[in-house]
Amino acid sequence: MKTFLRFFFYHFYHSLAFTYDLVAAIVSIGRWNEWVRTALPHVRGPRVLEIGFGPGHLQVELNRGGFNTLGIDESPQMIRKTRARLGQMFHRPAALARGLAQNLPFASSTLDSVVATFPSEYIVDMRTLSEVWRVLRPGARLVVVPVAWFTGRSLADAAAAWLFKVTGQGRSLTEDAEARILARFSEAGFRAGISRAEVRQSVVIVVVAEKSL
Repeated sequence: MKTFLRFFFYHFYHSLAFTYDLVAAIVSIGRWNEWVRTALPHVRGPRVLEIGFGPGHLQVELNRGGFNTLGIDESPQMIRKTRARLGQMFHRPAALARGLAQNLPFASSTLDSVVATFPSEYIVDMRTLSEVWRVLRPGARLVVVPVAWFTGRSLADAAAAWLFKVTGQGRSLTEDAEARILARFSEAGFRAGISRAEVRQSVVIVVVAEKSL
């Protein structure tokens, strides 16, 4: 099952990228972009990098917020999609690059925030965390939205929760799971905490990790 899911998610993010928004809206019952936006209150500027920006909805919000917004993503399809979206809305070139989180093309201590929403397991790879720590200024933040789950009792919520469970997504975090997440960020040199946001009968987890001064 895990092999199949990796295969599916790879193509979903690449050759099937044109379906991303529709599928995300369906499986979240219209909440996906609201879940993504829960990262915004925790972002500090002015210079903000989004890792794995996907179809670019958070890029839009960051630009609207007046941030000096950068983005890096491995998928050329997502880069084209986001570049077109930003160009249409803001009529200026988008600062997007193709690359991996484990090798960020930015100078050390130059960013005020790094943000990632619903990333895969690469986000807790120590190579990723080390690179993020390197590019952040002292006291700057890594903001991660790793998971959300449904709390409603409607038939639609129950069906969506079942689908998330089948695909390994959307599980509520136990105290032990939270402790393991925080320990991972701490190991990389961050002071991390977890907050929760409630979004229309769902709960979103937001991890805020600050680079030690």
